[in-house]
Amino acid sequence: MSALRPRLRNIDLSEATWRSRAIRYVLIYLALALALVGVRYFTQDIRPALRAVQEREATLLTQRNDLAVRVQTLENPQRIRDWAFANGMIRFAEAPNESQAFLPLPPPGQRNAGVSADAVKAEPTSPESAKSVSARPAQPSSPVQPSSLGQPDNTVEVRTQWR
Repeated sequence: MSALRPRLRNIDLSEATWRSRAIRYVLIYLALALALVGVRYFTQDIRPALRAVQEREATLLTQRNDLAVRVQTLENPQRIRDWAFANGMIRFAEAPNESQAFLPLPPPGQRNAGVSADAVKAEPTSPESAKSVSARPAQPSSPVQPSSLGQPDNTVEVRTQWR
């Protein structure tokens, strides 16, 4: 405990000691003040740049919100429906069902990849397959007519729906 208590008898209270301490504290204060002024000088352009970035951010947020509202108005179901009808699209429920027979590939090594018209005519046609196949006149017809083929087991029916 005695080591922690100040010894009043050994304290130097002379004028030279106080003067050296005062000069040392003033020099420390000046060094800190100079460091702060230097930091402020080298960072003086940060605050205006930050303000410009904040203004740009506010502008971009406003623009984003305006675009979001515009997209929502353009995604209106009535507008999409009108656009689709104007471009010749039809409703899924009103579209005719179409199917096309996929013929088997010829065995490897044969050069003729196509099927002759005689082989196509030889297959029987069922009335059910003729009902499920309807052709639109706007589309080009394929060389092999599905109505004349019947509907074999390897038939794929494709339906397309838009919203």
